[in-house]
Amino acid sequence: MGVLVATVFLTAATVPAQLAAQGMNEVGLPLGTTPPAVQIEDLDGNAVDLSQYGSGKPVLMEFWATWCEVCKALHPAMVAAQKRFGEQVDFLSVSVAVNQTPRSIKRYLERHPVPGRVLWDAGGKATRAYAAPTTSYVIILDAAGRVAYTGVGADQDLEAALEKALRSRPS
Repeated sequence: MGVLVATVFLTAATVPAQLAAQGMNEVGLPLGTTPPAVQIEDLDGNAVDLSQYGSGKPVLMEFWATWCEVCKALHPAMVAAQKRFGEQVDFLSVSVAVNQTPRSIKRYLERHPVPGRVLWDAGGKATRAYAAPTTSYVIILDAAGRVAYTGVGADQDLEAALEKALRSRPS
């Protein structure tokens, strides 16, 4: 299991460039779909059901790692988006279990806080369920819990994607 997750995320440096070169704007789960229910943990080992998010207000979820240079480059856009939409949108950082631990993540966050709640995907359940191809993968769910946006890389227009998600009507 760990080998599969490690293989997926060790390609993080090349996948975003390849996707951009192919002109692909959507990666991971198809737009309009509802992700499967998945339970992961917070950094203290408490269970967190991801299906509780995206019910009533949009959620922005980034698959993230302390060592991910692309995630660090995306960080200013994440901070700006949370500053603008923090009351209207839930922000989640899903920490992948490759070359980091909850303890190392907590130490990192003391010096480099990230927007929103930080979760731990120890077994890769969320990575698989959300079809995360790499770190810096962002998925935005609308208020009805449907995929409204997916993207990878440092140049994502998160504010425009959130505006669109906020305009969509739950059905």
